[in-house]
Amino acid sequence: METLARLSIRALSTAQSIFRMSESSMNTVLTASMVAAAMLLLPASMPAGAQAPMESACAQVTEPQVAALFNRWNDSLRTGDPDKVIANYAEDGVLLATLSNEPRTSRAAMRDYFVKFLKGKPQGTIDKRVIKIGCNVAQDVGTYTFKLADGKAVHARYTYVYEWRNGKWLIAHHHSSAMPEPIANTGGAKPRR
Repeated sequence: METLARLSIRALSTAQSIFRMSESSMNTVLTASMVAAAMLLLPASMPAGAQAPMESACAQVTEPQVAALFNRWNDSLRTGDPDKVIANYAEDGVLLATLSNEPRTSRAAMRDYFVKFLKGKPQGTIDKRVIKIGCNVAQDVGTYTFKLADGKAVHARYTYVYEWRNGKWLIAHHHSSAMPEPIANTGGAKPRR
């Protein structure tokens, strides 16, 4: 940055000598040169994330469309194919799964989890949810229940963070954890605390 500024000043001094510019003309050229130098140097001084190309506009999405993303994921569970399940996740997605203590931060680790999870033939239903929508990001947060082929039910809390990437909504973060309190069949009554 300093070298480029010195070169600009040296070039201007030389130009002034050769053309014997008036002081006001020289100030105009100097100002223009410094603005040009700043524009050249600005991208190099920005953090890498700020330089990354962004989606040109916010993808339009509605709450029912975000809710349908869970259905897409749940339908992929029905196939029994772990590769179809992980196709719902971003390449750099994170899975904090219900039945695993290990954060899954790679496709291979996610696949490993789903190979085991799919053996139980899980099918999820949403119990309660809150959906929030931002620019190229959507959150689906709530509780769900998984019924397994052996008749067991797993009640859990969940968070899906979806990001709009390359024209598709993908799971960037999925956290699922078993309910910390037992679920009682209360017939509509609130559980005691």
